Amino acid sequence: MEVVTGVFGSRDNAERAVSQLKSLGIPEARIGVLTPGSVSEHRLEAGVPVTDTEEPGMGKAMGAAVGGAMGAAGGATLGLAVASLAVPGIGPVIAFGMVGAALLGVVGAAAGSAVGDTIEEELGEGIPHEDLYVYEDALRHGKSVLIAYVDDEDKADPAREALENSGAEDIEELREHWWEELREDERSYYHREDRDFDRDEPNYRRGYEAALHPNRRGKTYADVEDELRTAYLGTALDMPFREGYERGLGYRPKVRENRAG
Repeated sequence: MEVVTGVFGSRDNAERAVSQLKSLGIPEARIGVLTPGSVSEHRLEAGVPVTDTEEPGMGKAMGAAVGGAMGAAGGATLGLAVASLAVPGIGPVIAFGMVGAALLGVVGAAAGSAVGDTIEEELGEGIPHEDLYVYEDALRHGKSVLIAYVDDEDKADPAREALENSGAEDIEELREHWWEELREDERSYYHREDRDFDRDEPNYRRGYEAALHPNRRGKTYADVEDELRTAYLGTALDMPFREGYERGLGYRPKVRENRAG
């Protein structure tokens, strides 16, 4: 099974992409959408709880809120919101469809939902964890995120083409835009010690991004050094990498503080 994802500048474009995927024979139950918004803006499936959460990160937030929602809804369609929750550092997020409930995280762990467990077993954990911060940033900027699970490999490329034709944005461009918004602050910080940011930036950025992986969030460099040596085999875990990692640890608290302010 392959995962196909897309980020869209509007919910309308995301819905257009959903229609295109369905025309390719991808079942609606394997497609989901996350979009910024509050419960007052959309009608929710009857009986589904609306939850505000302070869990750190979308995966845990989704697991805490949506596992029970899926059991209550009995499997909502993409036409109706499944759940709405406030994700720290991002704001209100609405999930559409069964996979929308599982989007960017694992459903069922907190609520013990049988439906959530089934999604986890059949569809896995979703998008690559190393891209999670990119999708979070997209939502923070008002964009919609779509994910679909394609069990027929022959449909994967047509599905990606359908997303592109519907206006999906390039993930690499999104990643570069994210870094450009941080770059001058990081340059100023790094130059305080009379160091060469232009020379060290590639490894500094690798370390920064490494700290944003869900499995490392909140963990010091010493806590994960052995794991990093395996994950970044062939990369020098030098001073710029370590410095970037430590700065990356402060990224999410800073974003949450800015959003709260």
